[in-house]
Amino acid sequence: MSDLSVSKPLDMPEDEPLADGDIEILCKEGDESVGEHLVFRVGNNLKFKRLDKYLGGRFNNFSRSRLQKLIKEQGVNVNGRAAKPSHKLNAGDEIDLVLPPREIREIIPEDIPLDIIYEDDEMIVLNKQAGIIVHPARGYKNGTLVNALVYHVQNLSAGSEDFRPGIVHRLDRNTTGVMVVAKTDKAHWKLSRQFAERTTQKIYLAVVQGIPELDADCIDQPLGVHPSNRVKYAIRPDGKKSVSFYEVLERYRGYSLIKLSPRTGRTHQLRVHMQYLKHSVVADDMYGGKMVYPWQIEDRDPSPEEPLMGRTALHAWKLKIKHPTTDVEHEYTADLPEDIQGLIENLRKYRKLDQ
Repeated sequence: MSDLSVSKPLDMPEDEPLADGDIEILCKEGDESVGEHLVFRVGNNLKFKRLDKYLGGRFNNFSRSRLQKLIKEQGVNVNGRAAKPSHKLNAGDEIDLVLPPREIREIIPEDIPLDIIYEDDEMIVLNKQAGIIVHPARGYKNGTLVNALVYHVQNLSAGSEDFRPGIVHRLDRNTTGVMVVAKTDKAHWKLSRQFAERTTQKIYLAVVQGIPELDADCIDQPLGVHPSNRVKYAIRPDGKKSVSFYEVLERYRGYSLIKLSPRTGRTHQLRVHMQYLKHSVVADDMYGGKMVYPWQIEDRDPSPEEPLMGRTALHAWKLKIKHPTTDVEHEYTADLPEDIQGLIENLRKYRKLDQ
């Protein structure tokens, strides 16, 4: 939970007067979970006591009907309990919610293949391929996973930000593996809450440079935006708490296969944490990783060859999550892609060490 601070409503302009007094923000999370998770305490000067009217005044870019729907689906807690739209608030009450999806802007459908692991009326579980950005952003309006989803799937949740229908969490462009996508708004906030409250279990596989000194350990180092490069992240004392666990699965001369389990979901978290250990992920050039060529693995003289690994050797292997409707926990697995599997096979053949 972040430090307590007094803040204006999150969707009001800085120069607009407050409707009913300041609120105390207790928690504001928007890292891996795209649906923003908020916990705040009601101020002393309430203009609206009904919960639905109060939230409508606070978040005026959402319609009252959408907020009422979120409340009726038990998506808003007051003092730790699900509340009704007519619930009467008092000063000091604590409200906990994941903001509902916004309206979708036009997205161009594109016939990009999808590797679907599981699908029903509420959600889709995908094995994301390498080299594809999850959603449209500045400079990338086409060729994204969202463009593919809009083409292949009839219904998606609105998404909590423009151009992000269905997107509950993200993987980096060159990271492969398990992703869950919401088809309905209710599924979206229920899945988002699991990521926000860190009740999901995520396991990644990575090939890293060198061999960590310990067989397994916890990396507890806060992350923030890099001080001189705004597209990167770095270990910073004033950053957000970030915790990752790792376990060495196989050792090779100069490389390791490791299992990574993040307990928080910060942007680039696993990549920065491995750089911090001085064992960068192979081919992650942003964080010190180098491409790997066949002649290097085989200890031959340098020659003009295609790299065995030309992109970040990081794969989201398993995701354990509760189904948004049945509340039953399921584990979904994505097989390693051919390039990482090929790298591992070459390392086993030419550089395997005795365990």
